[in-house]
Amino acid sequence: MTIRVEHSGLKIAKPIYDLVTEQICPASGISPDVFWQNFASIVATYAPKNIKLLKKRDDLQSQIDAWHQNNQLAPDFAAYKLFLQDIGYLVPEGPDFSIDPKNVDSEIALQAGPQLVVPIMNARFALNAVNARWGSLYDALYGNDVISEDNGADKAGSYNPVRGDKVIAYGREFLDGAVPLAAGSHADVAAYKVVNQALVVTMADGSALGLGSPEQLVGYLGSTDNPTSILLKNNKLHIEIQVDSSNQIGATDKAGVKDIVLEAALTTIMDCEDSVAAVDAEDKALAYSNWFGLLAGTLKETINRGGKSFVRSMNAHREYLAADGTALSLSGRSLMFVRNVGHLMTSPAILYGDNLEIPEGIMDGMITSLISMQDMRNKGGHNNSTAGSIYIVKPKMHGPEEVAFTNDLFDAIEDGLGLERHSIKVGIMDEERRTSVNLKECIRAAKDRVVFINTGFLDRTGDEIHTSMHAGPFALKGDLKARPWISAYEDQNVDIGLACGLKGKAQIGKGMWAVPDNMADMMKVKIAHPQSGANTAWVPSPTAATLHSMHYHQVDVAHVQDQIAQRAPANVDDILDIPLLGERKLTQAEIQHELDNNAQGLLGYVVRWVEQGVGCSKVPDINNVGLMEDRATLRISSQHMTNWLHHGICSAEQIMETLKRMAKVVDSQNIGDPEYVSMSTDFDQSIAFQAACDLVFKGLEQPSGYTEPLLHSYRQKAKARG
Repeated sequence: MTIRVEHSGLKIAKPIYDLVTEQICPASGISPDVFWQNFASIVATYAPKNIKLLKKRDDLQSQIDAWHQNNQLAPDFAAYKLFLQDIGYLVPEGPDFSIDPKNVDSEIALQAGPQLVVPIMNARFALNAVNARWGSLYDALYGNDVISEDNGADKAGSYNPVRGDKVIAYGREFLDGAVPLAAGSHADVAAYKVVNQALVVTMADGSALGLGSPEQLVGYLGSTDNPTSILLKNNKLHIEIQVDSSNQIGATDKAGVKDIVLEAALTTIMDCEDSVAAVDAEDKALAYSNWFGLLAGTLKETINRGGKSFVRSMNAHREYLAADGTALSLSGRSLMFVRNVGHLMTSPAILYGDNLEIPEGIMDGMITSLISMQDMRNKGGHNNSTAGSIYIVKPKMHGPEEVAFTNDLFDAIEDGLGLERHSIKVGIMDEERRTSVNLKECIRAAKDRVVFINTGFLDRTGDEIHTSMHAGPFALKGDLKARPWISAYEDQNVDIGLACGLKGKAQIGKGMWAVPDNMADMMKVKIAHPQSGANTAWVPSPTAATLHSMHYHQVDVAHVQDQIAQRAPANVDDILDIPLLGERKLTQAEIQHELDNNAQGLLGYVVRWVEQGVGCSKVPDINNVGLMEDRATLRISSQHMTNWLHHGICSAEQIMETLKRMAKVVDSQNIGDPEYVSMSTDFDQSIAFQAACDLVFKGLEQPSGYTEPLLHSYRQKAKARG
């Protein structure tokens, strides 16, 4: 039985009430009574509006389902588009405009670089991410496959000087590209000095040179004659050359360079949504407590490794001397967004009215903003936002009405907390079809607070399948990215973002690199994100952030955006093209392979979510390659299987056989995890297996194809079972 405290008509679970009343309100300077009263008023006004918006989603989906059912024999695109306009799914596009958010930090508005997304309930991951603002290039290269292990360059065991030499050579080649000398190569530098506020290098042949662009020198540490650090800048990103000839690495380097440190994860999204499994008050209290610790700068985690323990905390600022010898301080931490839950889910953490669960997104908005106020009050310390803003990413909004609702809700939260208008900034995730085809109007609905838009293939594809579920069977998952809709979707996001004035004011983001152990391919492929005009893109780890940051030295995103702004914009008609299987005839082997792949990924994720409360992790795929999985990957896999079952590509019996066979595979892949709960030992009693089955067999009735309602229900059962 949940113990609750009643206040202003709200029935608040005690872990939430105590955290807010005893810790957060005092730190934020708001009376608990005033907070709960204002919160209750906001819930009374906005919860019914939230419910109404969800009903409109269902109504639109019902009309779309009926249209496809009535037009399967001879679908007409012009008629389809007109239908979408008639029902209000596709809204008229208004006149041009430009966004106007005030007090936006440079990490968002002016700099281009990697972005991390981490589950906020995992303090270790959160700390690693916030500290990933700076990363060792040598460490990132040495431990990954970017540097091959050929010709004796093995990475296992103790330090391998052969591999170390390859790392050093790679680092010097990077410096030559990002901060070139007036002539020659950094590989031939024998010493670095600062002379008359300029960098002067002594080459191996005794000659002296400067930088090709002398203004790239920003600062240093140590003395001008014998600096221990040289701080440079390229494309608004910092590079630090660390010098120490007594160091193991520096002793082997002709210039004494021990490391090259890069400014990496400029921003991090602390996630309360897709990457966490938060189903009750206890879970939500942990999420809010960690966000509180991150904003206060007090979050710590004891790490046990190799029989030893140490405490991990948040990095301090990095202190340097500017080129003229004056003090220079740079942030040591990634700028943090917090991703709230979308409009769909409710939470038992707080009840209102006739014992109704509170819309979780409203609760997140109010409490995470309250927590963020301490950052606004404590200026001059290790602030998250030096500009005085609160950054909230809002996912899973369907169309302009829902963005307008969020904007109005944030207005009310600002009033309830005594904040100036538009102190709360919003990130709009362009990952639902109704948002994609109406993106300009979505941005308009929050034009004075929007600071982020992005694309995400997986959630977007899951919504594509569910929206057009009755149009016909969808293509193989591997073929979906080759269809016109996805490239048009990716291009339009940038086109509209630039047309709405996001350049120099906001982030345009791209999606995740999902294979964290394959950095060599990431370095070949992910440069396409800055080349596409995106000034940020998601990476799965601090190491990946360090490596991906090199792409932003190779690509001047601001220049690319200027060029893209001149091209013909992507066509919304292409985005509306439904990627169906069409006339292609699949063999039974192709069908079974697709089912196996979907089922294995689905089960591998669901079993950890339901039984262990792990919302995001590296899950082995069918080929035992570790992939970063969250609810977006689950949404597409489950909806794809539902679609094929609905259209007779496969049978219910075939899917059940596949799920049971793949459950045994997943069990074997997790045999080394002492906390793992097997599915195949008793399918009838396995809560996770039941959840996986429902995600497929009840996929038609899931709202927008979302997995959260079923996952939450089964996770609560697992927690109750203990």
